[in-house]
Amino acid sequence: MMAPSLLHPPSQLSPAAALELSQQAPALLQSSPSTVSSSPLGAIFSASESPELWIKYENLLLSCLRTGDDLAAQQCLERLAARFGEDNERIMAFRGLVKEAEAQHPGKLEAVLKDYEQILKENDTNIPITKRRVGLLRSMGRVSEAVSALVQLLDFSPTDAEGWSELADLYLSQGMYPQAIYALEEVVILAPNAWNIHARLGEMQCMAATASGAGGSSYQKYMAESLKRFSRSIELCDDYLRGYYGLKLVTMRLLKESGKPAKQNDEGGLRLPDTSTIERLNELATAKLSEIVRHSTAGDRGWRGYDEVEVAAARELLSEDASAASRIER
Repeated sequence: MMAPSLLHPPSQLSPAAALELSQQAPALLQSSPSTVSSSPLGAIFSASESPELWIKYENLLLSCLRTGDDLAAQQCLERLAARFGEDNERIMAFRGLVKEAEAQHPGKLEAVLKDYEQILKENDTNIPITKRRVGLLRSMGRVSEAVSALVQLLDFSPTDAEGWSELADLYLSQGMYPQAIYALEEVVILAPNAWNIHARLGEMQCMAATASGAGGSSYQKYMAESLKRFSRSIELCDDYLRGYYGLKLVTMRLLKESGKPAKQNDEGGLRLPDTSTIERLNELATAKLSEIVRHSTAGDRGWRGYDEVEVAAARELLSEDASAASRIER
């Protein structure tokens, strides 16, 4: 697996990878200037500055907060603030994030929340602060307030894919599947070739099908949509593990129910494909997952970028399917 890089956002990194990045803080802070020019012209003529440097500072700040190195995070923040100014909306959001991380009790978090609300009273179009407020409300368990704030943000900025994705996640956490699906479909409209979003939508459709109960028209609709989304995901990315995992899971479930007729849903949506098509999709998913598990487990070159937890889940799913097939044969 490749070493994590400070040029890539650390939000999806494992704790171990985040720690590896945060350990680069002393070297980067020592090698880079502690005082920089806030003038755009000064930045042009400064040999020590580059866009990559500030990306590194931002990502290092986030990694340090994740690993509890508040001092290094504060130093990164001060470098960024010296360069871009305290009134920069992004810097304001980073400063709030640092305060959130340093808060030792709920009262401190309430104070940070009030700071956000004061900033928004002065400028209600400050999107970074609006998003920080949403994140803080969610972490404090005030989900309904977080949803309301996000809906207001999306009314103002309807092309904010990140906002729609967060809203979908909030709805999902409350078991509101139709709303979650609608919000994530907005993300697909904005990013139609994002294979991970198609797979995530397939997962939501599958969960909605489970919640609706097998046999009904809603179940058929959700399963057909889920199959469609996972298929689109692997069409866009031929080696996307989560896409193949979802496709395998859905086709396994449908094949177990193959004796039941596939009914057209009341809304006139997708009809499930015939059993032979589902079998072929299942075989495709089985072959690809087996290939990924085999090569990734062996550490073969070109197969080392997969998450170990996801590989283990794929191995377990394949084993479960093999065990079920063995019982049927007996």
